[in-house]
Amino acid sequence: MKYKEIFKRVRAASQKLLQIEDTRLHEVLDHLADAVIRETTFILEENRKDLERMDPAHPKYDRLLLTAERLEGIAADIRNVATLPSPVGHIVSETIRPNGMKLTKITVPFGVIGIIYEARPNVSLDVFSLCLKSGNACILKGGSDAEYSNLAIVSVIHQVLRKKGIDPAIVELLPVEREATQALLHAEGYVDLIIPRGSSNLIQYVRQNASIPVIETGAGICHTYFDKDGDIEKGAAIIRNAKTRRVSVCNALDCLIIHTDRIQDLPALCRELIQSKVIIYADAPAMKALEGNYPQKWLKPSTPASYGTEWMDYILSVKTVKDIEEAIGHISEYSSRHSECIITENEENAELFRKIVDAACVYTNVSTAFTDGAQFGLGAEIGISTQKLHARGPMALEELTSYKWLIEGDGQIRNK
Repeated sequence: MKYKEIFKRVRAASQKLLQIEDTRLHEVLDHLADAVIRETTFILEENRKDLERMDPAHPKYDRLLLTAERLEGIAADIRNVATLPSPVGHIVSETIRPNGMKLTKITVPFGVIGIIYEARPNVSLDVFSLCLKSGNACILKGGSDAEYSNLAIVSVIHQVLRKKGIDPAIVELLPVEREATQALLHAEGYVDLIIPRGSSNLIQYVRQNASIPVIETGAGICHTYFDKDGDIEKGAAIIRNAKTRRVSVCNALDCLIIHTDRIQDLPALCRELIQSKVIIYADAPAMKALEGNYPQKWLKPSTPASYGTEWMDYILSVKTVKDIEEAIGHISEYSSRHSECIITENEENAELFRKIVDAACVYTNVSTAFTDGAQFGLGAEIGISTQKLHARGPMALEELTSYKWLIEGDGQIRNK
């Protein structure tokens, strides 16, 4: 019953939100960005409590970690979202029927969005800013790993909302207990949409157990194919950036695919991974090329389990292929449909890759690290959708709206 009361409160607050002008929402987000910077010490102190409970070697540690620099980046994203045009009330289409009836299709908020996420406290701020700007209330269900961080962040948000005279119930943080997740997954009539952010296990669990609509922000099993006509300098830079910039993020590189005619260039492509102590799981041809050219202690033979794995660590698998068709086939078998890349100077091969590879984001000679709402100019993001219904790729303001039809007339009735 306690969860139902929360859901009712958020639902009621969401209806009030529809009456607030975009200029006022802009002001709230600017004040929130200021508050995040002002409360940096408090937020980091609470974040430290969470960090102390996690092994620094755990893949989730980097996602859990907040720093002053990261909070500055989050605040900048909030300000960016504030400046973007409102996605609500746009006229998608407008027609007049032969009987004089006017039909207008306009964008509207979903209403209440539930977010289930793991050790990612930045999500609390990203989600709130996007939901507020798009006219949605949100219910946050963070994991126990980030309990103190999320409580601190939501308390800062609530302080800003109260000062601005807005019902703080437009954002609520549920307790970390499992029962809260179950209640949210079955909050029919109160929650319009669920978006899970986290591991493939979390996403699969939400998809299988929710009785309300779900948008999958899938795991990122990302590949980069170094083609027969790939440029070594570009390739080495892209591979290093995609693998080592932040290993715990969903757009990090998991598997390097290389054309057999370029296997002699594999040591050069992987050389800069040595300083990051990247462990490589290599198939037989790749192993032969790397032996003596890569530290033996970080070089291991691949197994079937080496492919189709989101490492979230300083680990990379390498697969050798005879042609681009085999590369595409490998991606088709193991990809999570998130972000895939080809490195090539052959435009015909690039076009074939772009046409055939089924993923939300398909790159040519660009690091997959750019699969990010801010990097796409969308402001912050609520997730990377790997499904094909409603939204695909980075989800930002526009993806947080649905639409409705407005029908206007002058007494028309239907006779048949």
